[in-house]
Amino acid sequence: MSHSIQTLEAALHDVLGDKIQHLDSALGELTLTVAPVNYHAVAQTLRDDARLGFEQLIDLCGLDYSQYKDGAHSKFTDAPRFAVVSHLLSITHNWRLRVRTFVVSDDVPVIASVNDIWNSANWFEREAFDLFGIVFEGHLDLRRILTDYGFIGHPFRKDFPTSGHVEMRYDAEQKRVVYQPVTIEPREITPRIIREDNYGGIH
Repeated sequence: MSHSIQTLEAALHDVLGDKIQHLDSALGELTLTVAPVNYHAVAQTLRDDARLGFEQLIDLCGLDYSQYKDGAHSKFTDAPRFAVVSHLLSITHNWRLRVRTFVVSDDVPVIASVNDIWNSANWFEREAFDLFGIVFEGHLDLRRILTDYGFIGHPFRKDFPTSGHVEMRYDAEQKRVVYQPVTIEPREITPRIIREDNYGGIH
């Protein structure tokens, strides 16, 4: 672990104390996990406290952990399905931090918006809402950003269907998005693997 990572880890413990649920170090990076009830307050502290000084939010995304609840990923067995992850940058101290919080409800996941703290979160939160259905409470313009207004569902959820009978496209003549029956016949392709007896020099 580098000296700067150790310094940041110590500063996080000093400033946040028991608001830290987990603080993991891997591959030269720190991941801070906080409870959703503390998410907004922690974000405010991460920006405003001079010992931390994370002036910039460089990325925010949603996560769907629904397929991580089996034995192979037991770390997330008891965690809610959805999470929000932010990547922060401190120009003053030249360090980075990943912040994760799990969203309490799987049916209607709601978490506080941090757009009032970092205005760069605006479109990132809209994207997470559009693709995962995570509602950011306090966001003043929370609407779809990548899919059409009439789109049903959230495409990055693990249970979103990957095939169907309707496709969506932009019609230049009508100057709007239109829905129509799919023009490609659905099919499943199973790759066929043929190898020579001595493939790769293996006997």
